[in-house]
Amino acid sequence: MLQRPPDASHTRLIELQVDRLEYLFDPFDPFPTPTRDLSRGAEDFIVGWARELPQNAAIGLRLHLRDEEASTIDVAALKGAISRHFTYKADRVNGDKKELLAIGRVALMIGICVLGVCMVARQIVLGVMPGSSISGVVGEGLVIVGWVANWRPIEIFLYEWWPMSRRRRLYERLAIAELEIVPPQGIAVGPAG
Repeated sequence: MLQRPPDASHTRLIELQVDRLEYLFDPFDPFPTPTRDLSRGAEDFIVGWARELPQNAAIGLRLHLRDEEASTIDVAALKGAISRHFTYKADRVNGDKKELLAIGRVALMIGICVLGVCMVARQIVLGVMPGSSISGVVGEGLVIVGWVANWRPIEIFLYEWWPMSRRRRLYERLAIAELEIVPPQGIAVGPAG
């Protein structure tokens, strides 16, 4: 599927204000601060605001941090940590989508087989008891069972895969987001631009 790259001329900013850089990262991750995963709260905040932005807009992150912390930060390492986090999330969603589609293919094969068996069984029932109301009820019941067996694969292939693709694209946009560190200004945080 061909998609347009984010429009850098319309970069939308997501602003975060943290007292300490370590609050941005998962406290249970054993790696040093700039290489740790983002905390659940920080990720939820960033992703929540990013979902509100236009899909074709480039995303920028502006981190409001106290001067004493901001002066000691390796901005490239911090950007790399954020990028790695969202690249990993995009890869996981992509893997989940591939698994879902594989399940859908197996479910579709099973569903088609069940539908075929039900149609054959229906013909047998109608042939054994022609004109009987019981054979009509059983025959229609078999048709319904055959179609219900295909419900899950139809649901997967028509509806479930595309929200995953959208979420993967959002994570990919966040992975390439520009990062800016500025001193706190007592602002309300959220998207700007």
